[in-house]
Amino acid sequence: MAGARRSEILKASPRMFESDWLDRLSRVHPVVPPVIFAPLIALLFGFGQAGRPALEVTVWIAGGYVLWTLTEYWMHRLVFHFEPEEGIGARLHWIIHGVHHDHPNDPMRLVMPPSVSVPLAALFYGLFVLAVGLPHAHLLACGFLAGYLAYDMTHYHVHHRKARTRLGRMLYELHMRHHFQDDTRGFGVSAPFWDYVFRTPQLRSPRR
Repeated sequence: MAGARRSEILKASPRMFESDWLDRLSRVHPVVPPVIFAPLIALLFGFGQAGRPALEVTVWIAGGYVLWTLTEYWMHRLVFHFEPEEGIGARLHWIIHGVHHDHPNDPMRLVMPPSVSVPLAALFYGLFVLAVGLPHAHLLACGFLAGYLAYDMTHYHVHHRKARTRLGRMLYELHMRHHFQDDTRGFGVSAPFWDYVFRTPQLRSPRR
């Protein structure tokens, strides 16, 4: 009975806002990120690669992907897990990430809402244009957004799909340890290698 009660709590979808439309915006079907970002990634690739050597295109896209994995790690570590104990800071933390740790199996709050992801994507694209110019910014953004989409889909799948590969089982185990063993470690969801670089890997429980 206690196990059933815990399962209900983990998958509950509590109301986050008094406003009905804001509360609806906080819930996102997992198909939404691919619908928005897959065509955008394809467009960026098309604009960026035209007339350029394949090696150059590959390097810029790979650089964008690596930049995303670093953003994923540090955003999760510094922003999502910045946890004031009271006041507006505590409320913001709960909205941004705390609700996910309280109810990690809520199927409608496992991918980033477009109200957040689209402005952030525009911001990073603008920064890329300023930093490297066009067309390189297209390719950098292509790799960056492909990494973001992989992260969102990985996050959904580790919570709601049974892992069938060795890599999938590893990602599942590491992320579940972040949720249920030690949330001060294991910040890389789709790219856990940064936890080893920055010395925050999940520690396995000693065998008895």
